[in-house]
Amino acid sequence: MGRILKYLVYLVVLLALGILGYAYLGDMSAPQSEVSVPVEPQ
Repeated sequence: MGRILKYLVYLVVLLALGILGYAYLGDMSAPQSEVSVPVEPQ
């Protein structure tokens, strides 16, 4: 029982490190483009 708990803790730590690594290294930036809209006087 203790061995299963130890492996479960290792798995949780590895998953947390994987999520942190993806958050820091993953390309999640939105594409940028310039938008120009003419304004007509009223």
